[in-house]
Amino acid sequence: MRISLAAHHSKLRILLIGLVVALAAYGLLAYLVLPSFWTHYEHQKGLAGLPMVTRTAQGFPADPLNIGLVGSQADVVCAMHAAEWYPADPITFRSSLKIIGSVLLDRPYPDAPVSTLYYEGRREDLAFEKPDGKSAGRRNHVRFWEVLKKGEEGRSVWLGAATFDRDVGFNRYTGQVTHHIAPDIDAERDRLTDALKSAKVVEAIYEVSGIGPTLNARNGEGDPYFSDGEIKVSRLVQGCGQKAAITVELTNPPVIDLKNRVWQNAVDALLSWQAEKASPAPQ
Repeated sequence: MRISLAAHHSKLRILLIGLVVALAAYGLLAYLVLPSFWTHYEHQKGLAGLPMVTRTAQGFPADPLNIGLVGSQADVVCAMHAAEWYPADPITFRSSLKIIGSVLLDRPYPDAPVSTLYYEGRREDLAFEKPDGKSAGRRNHVRFWEVLKKGEEGRSVWLGAATFDRDVGFNRYTGQVTHHIAPDIDAERDRLTDALKSAKVVEAIYEVSGIGPTLNARNGEGDPYFSDGEIKVSRLVQGCGQKAAITVELTNPPVIDLKNRVWQNAVDALLSWQAEKASPAPQ
């Protein structure tokens, strides 16, 4: 009986030790090893450790940062104009009435105001937009914050949240009237980056880690979004009217490229499944 009990205790001890080892290995892998693989700031080291999500006035997590620019404020404004994205009006009583009229009456308002978001307690420094359609109900827009006065290139670094406003509705958390964003925020990031590149105001493009791979998150209005978690940074030409002869695209670490390929395959599969689910059944 004593031998049997001792053997039982020995097996239990081995199981407990195995469980502790497994939990330790999981913690090491999930919280140290894999995050170190997925994060990279080799092209802009000063961004490491910074928060990558904006917040609403109520403190809710809002739109994630997904795009960056390197250059002075004048460089940013000139580049955005060259890409045909224009500054948003400030929020005033008059501009608020004007955007309501634009949406309700389907009237143009290409520089309609955008709602205020906060990054580390600061409202956006700059905001730009590009209409999609006649009214202000659908538009491309981005907010920028200057996060580094002097980055790796010796110039200011701006991080932004670029999203596409698909329609107008109600905030699920506050009940306020607001724009709702399209879930694929990477598409808007890439759209703006491509517009700047096409305008020949970008010397180089590279990526740094943002929020990380995110499949089903929600912003401050309660809208779902997904992202590969990368921030695409464009180093701008210096001076208005200057053009870049070529745009150099800097490489990612191989593990990041692998992650991006796996992520894109997963997103493509998800979108395909959603499309099949939404399509009407054959009669």
